[in-house]
Amino acid sequence: MELAEERPGGLRYLVGRGEFALFESAGAPSGDHTQMAWEVDDLESTVAKLRERGLELEEYDLPGLSTVDGITEVSGNYPSKGGVGERAAWFRDSEGNLIGIGQAIRAG
Repeated sequence: MELAEERPGGLRYLVGRGEFALFESAGAPSGDHTQMAWEVDDLESTVAKLRERGLELEEYDLPGLSTVDGITEVSGNYPSKGGVGERAAWFRDSEGNLIGIGQAIRAG
């Protein structure tokens, strides 16, 4: 396991051919924050496939976080991968956990 990125509130590790990130938590298992997330190569394609299977994306209209058709942009994510942000979407699993998927926005 190799530390690949450290940013305020979180760490990203490389493990074999995969990776995972850990983020600070308030300690309250509210289900209102991302429990697990995956990076995808093509967010629109992934979202379309999930919707074909009946999955509904979460919609947000909050200060600093607003989705359009279930997708938002989050600035500042993926700096160690040359990213300047992330396009992201969230959904709930069968137990109500919030799951995220994201695609890096590359600089340039």
